Amino acid sequence: MEPLLILTNVPDVANAEKLAHALVGERAAACVNVLTACRSIYRWQGRVETVDEIPLLIKTVAENYPLVEAIVRRHHPYDVPELIAVPITYGLPAYLDWVVKETERHD
Repeated sequence: MEPLLILTNVPDVANAEKLAHALVGERAAACVNVLTACRSIYRWQGRVETVDEIPLLIKTVAENYPLVEAIVRRHHPYDVPELIAVPITYGLPAYLDWVVKETERHD
């Protein structure tokens, strides 16, 4: 199983916690870090926007990416949410084993 770090941002803490609980509750992620607010500056529909957002760091495995994406789409308030997956090349083996174990689905 290939571990992944998935990044997304939401507009506020309430959305962040709702999404984090959904991801962990459905075993799509082993852990979601809800970080403090950051300022995002981006181009959207021809305009430069500046907003404060809450970043989320989602720890999961590549096999669960489709489930993570489905949960994010279901709970995210943006039309086009940021969703970027980065492979975890190195990490403490015991931690990565824990991520795999906690994201095993028993359907």
